[in-house]
Amino acid sequence: MIRRITAAALSFSALLSLTACGADSSADASSKDGALVIGDQAKTLQTIVAASDALKGAKYKVKWAEFEGAAPLYQAVQAGAADTTYSADLPALQALSGGVKFKNVAALKNDGRHVGIVVGKDSGIDSVKDLKGQKVVVSSAKGSIAEYLLANVLRQNGLSYSDVKVQYLLPTDAQAAFASGKIKAWATFGVYQAVGLEQGGKLLVDGADGRVSGYGFVGASDRALADRSKKAALADFLKRLGTALEWTSTHKDAYAQAIEERNGADPSVAKTLASAAYSRVLPVTSDVNKTVQGVADLMNGIGVLEPNVDVAGSADTSLLK
Repeated sequence: MIRRITAAALSFSALLSLTACGADSSADASSKDGALVIGDQAKTLQTIVAASDALKGAKYKVKWAEFEGAAPLYQAVQAGAADTTYSADLPALQALSGGVKFKNVAALKNDGRHVGIVVGKDSGIDSVKDLKGQKVVVSSAKGSIAEYLLANVLRQNGLSYSDVKVQYLLPTDAQAAFASGKIKAWATFGVYQAVGLEQGGKLLVDGADGRVSGYGFVGASDRALADRSKKAALADFLKRLGTALEWTSTHKDAYAQAIEERNGADPSVAKTLASAAYSRVLPVTSDVNKTVQGVADLMNGIGVLEPNVDVAGSADTSLLK
């Protein structure tokens, strides 16, 4: 049952995955109809927008480009197959560092509790300081927000990143190893965090209270920003997305049901994903940039983000005031 739940969850995770998935065949950023092609992960934004009816009355056409994770989405933006990006802060930083041509145009915000370090009940690890000398499994890949949480809490507790032995595993593989007791400490997220706790693990620390930034970004390709009609449509879309996210925070049961119906998720998976969703769309302010620059600087300092990113210089603040 647990493996079935986690296997299903991997398809619906809106976080970083290295498994590429082709764009929707109808999604072509160079299409002659001038539609705004929204890049999405696992139908996350599409489900929110459809369930809340946020696009009602819009005077432009929207097409969706769907991917399993952030990495293939950013590849599609670079190739011109999508106009916009959508991810947590660190995948956006990774893409910018890798030379993808886009700007962050809106910030997304949640409380960070969907990221955590789970330890086995018999691990002997009762505090972050007890991680010294231990192997810590990070899901799902180098540069994930789970890795940022690990790096940040080690620093906050006077430890260096070299004080732990990091191993990267995809969440379903890590879950199986954790269930069998082969993993003592696991930095993970979302439904995998919940399943680890259901298996008898304990939460050592989560991303609340600033341990992760809680920020994600919607970005727009340089090509789309240079198109006046698409830029105007995107500015309107961002406002509608803000309304849609507000709807999810006040209609969690209806949102979870929409995830079930549109994505085929288990009820428990849908409920977990609904509770971990971003709840607000915000302008990319100097405070947002300062916070995320701290994420970039820390990850650059441990050799994960190379080269570093000028976060403020990678934003276009003209679309959402």
